[in-house]
Amino acid sequence: MCIRDRYGERIGAIHVVCQDAATASNVLSNVRKRNRMMFSTPPCHGAHIMSKIFKNPKYMEEWKEEIKKVSGRIQQMRKVLFDELARLKTPGSWEHILSQIGMFSYTGLTQEQCELMIEKHHVYLLKNGRVSMAGINQNNVKQVANAIHDAVTTKPKP
Repeated sequence: MCIRDRYGERIGAIHVVCQDAATASNVLSNVRKRNRMMFSTPPCHGAHIMSKIFKNPKYMEEWKEEIKKVSGRIQQMRKVLFDELARLKTPGSWEHILSQIGMFSYTGLTQEQCELMIEKHHVYLLKNGRVSMAGINQNNVKQVANAIHDAVTTKPKP
C-alpha cells in the first residue's frame, strides 16, 4: 500500500511489500528520494495562513511586532550566553556568538566537545557545533554556558 502527499498536505505512512531483496533495495532508494523531496517542500498550510496575514493590515502589523519580539529575545540570549561564558572565564573567544545573526549559532566546538555536552549535560546540538539559539532561554542559558565551559576545559581543541 502506498499513501502519498496530495494537495500540499503531508500524511504519515508508506508501506511497500516486495517479493525479493533486490526489488526492496530499489524501492527503498526511491522512497528515500521522495522522502527528501517532501522535507524540502513543506506543506502549504503555513502559506495559506501567511496569505491571510499579508492581506490584512492589522494582522500584518501584529505579525511584524511578534517577529521583532522573537528576534529581540534571541539577540538577548546571545548576549546573556556570551556574558555567562565570560563570567566563567571559558577559554577561547566567544565574540562570534554576538556577531552571528539568526536562530542558530555555530559555536566552534569540536565533535568531541559536542558529544560531551549531549552525553553529560543533556544539551543537544549538532555535532558540528551548530546550536539553536531559539531553544536557549532564561531558564537554561546557565546550563548551556556551563556545558560549553566543561566541554572546552575537559576536551580542549588539539
